[in-house]
This record gives sequence, structure tokens and C-alpha cells, in this order.
Amino acid sequence: MSTNEKQTTSPNDLTLLGAGHTDYPTDPAEAVLETFANTHPDRDYWITFDCPEFTSICPITGQPDFGHITIRYIAAQHCIESKALKLYLYAYRNHGAFHEAVVNQILDDIVNACAPRQATVTGVFRPRGGIAITVEASA
Repeated sequence: MSTNEKQTTSPNDLTLLGAGHTDYPTDPAEAVLETFANTHPDRDYWITFDCPEFTSICPITGQPDFGHITIRYIAAQHCIESKALKLYLYAYRNHGAFHEAVVNQILDDIVNACAPRQATVTGVFRPRGGIAITVEASA
């Protein structure tokens, strides 16, 4: 289950940012992670995305899961466009997956989209049944 990716060289090539109408993907595999050229590919610097209102559903019970997703990466040639990422993360809203699978899939999709030098995705999920789960994956 991998997401579509679209690498652009110019900000003018981005299709989601500034669009008059937004189509919300219903599955992460349908979402497009657009990227743009890194203006400082010779320098290591961290880019951090913080999503404190992440939601998905339990694949067994269908009940909602709430979490806080943090994505940190060092860009190589391309950077992830933030609106595309927002729509991608939104696609998990009705997607059934365990927390471990969600975090690892997000990492895989980020790596496939922009081939960063380094990336870490952390998911801190709210307690269900009295147990909170934190999952961290790196590449």
C-alpha cells in the first residue's frame, strides 16, 4: 500500500497548494505526496511536521484512534509540500490499521516521495483500554 508521489522542480508545478477546490483522499494509497526542489541540498537541516489531531480507525473494532504524529526528516533533493502531507494524513481518518503499521507506512511513503537523508516518524496514540502506545520508526 504505497502512496502516489509527484516530484516537481518548481513551486508553480504544485497542483494541490492553492487549488480552488480540494478533493480529500479516502485512502492513503490514493493520496499524492507532492514535493518541490530543496533549495539547500548541500546542507543538512531538519524539517519537522507536527500533526496533533491525527485519526485512524482500529482495523478490528472500527473504533476511532486518536494520535499525535511527528515527522522529522533531513531533505536531500526534494522536500514534502505541507498541504499534500495534510491531505495524505487526512486519508487515514477512515483507514483501518494498527498504530505500528500506520507509523511505518507513513515513514515508507515519506521515504518513497522525497528520498530524505534521514527520517523519523513518531506516533503518540491516546489510551484505549487503559494503554497508550508510542511508535517510532526511522530510516
